[in-house]
Amino acid sequence: MVGVWGLLIFPLSKAAFILASLIDYPAYSYWFTPQWELAFSSKGDDLFWYNGKLIQSRSLELPVDDPGLLYGATVFTTLRVYQQSLDSQLTNWTAHCDRLRSSLKTFNWQQPDWQLCRQGALLLTPHFPVLRIVIFPDGREWITGRVLPPDLTERQKDGITAWLAEDNLFRRSIPDIKTGNYLSAWLALSKAQTLGAKEAILIDSSGNWLESSTGNIWGWRDGRWWTPPLNAGILPGTARSQLIGWLESQNVAVGADPWTPSFVRGLEAIAYTNSVVEVVPIASVIQETGTISYNPFHSSLEQLRSLFQDGGAGKP
Repeated sequence: MVGVWGLLIFPLSKAAFILASLIDYPAYSYWFTPQWELAFSSKGDDLFWYNGKLIQSRSLELPVDDPGLLYGATVFTTLRVYQQSLDSQLTNWTAHCDRLRSSLKTFNWQQPDWQLCRQGALLLTPHFPVLRIVIFPDGREWITGRVLPPDLTERQKDGITAWLAEDNLFRRSIPDIKTGNYLSAWLALSKAQTLGAKEAILIDSSGNWLESSTGNIWGWRDGRWWTPPLNAGILPGTARSQLIGWLESQNVAVGADPWTPSFVRGLEAIAYTNSVVEVVPIASVIQETGTISYNPFHSSLEQLRSLFQDGGAGKP
């Protein structure tokens, strides 16, 4: 009866979410605890999940010798929750967790309690469309939420300006893993913003384009999409993997060659992707030698966008 009366006093949208959660974890009375009440009584902007607990605060207390604090010794992933469901195909929950598992295994760090990770994410899902999951070396989990960028629709429609980060200062260490030490990418993005750009493009020592400061890059030329190869030293983005799998399932070939300066000059359109912004065209790139312009309205962009239309049910 507690569960029935609980459903009656909440809006239908929350009731539906609770029912879905109970189906997900039918054995848990967890949902009728103070943490459950906190999740649905709070406005949510000051909620986060840490080490098995839902916390309402704007601060997190860590030991002064915590390696995550001292050295950025954490791994993380950021995902967008579609239809308030971790099981949505576009949310791609399993792929995000698999990448975290792989990173932890590479570092020989402790795996977290994945059931607790999911519980924390479920409690935050009604409040935030974007979740950031951080894992510490000893297996502690920390999940925070945020809203989508307020100008996202405008970015997706009209494209953005990016800046080419050519200084060695902006080279990423351990580029194939999302560690808590994202200083170089953060510095590049901060510099780009001072120049009026929305993104930075990172390069290698030979000047080849690798990725953006927050995502993977895509370019259209010779009648197909191209993206830098993984062995170039880029992050294996979950959105990148989703898009490649989606396009190839529709018999659309994707090229993966190095983005040399000469290759870049032949591109007709470029975009960057990540799990939050989906697909954002890049209309121009600021370089030391001048600005390169691309077509942010190129018809080929619909091939990339098609994954996110109707839950990936459309065709490129």
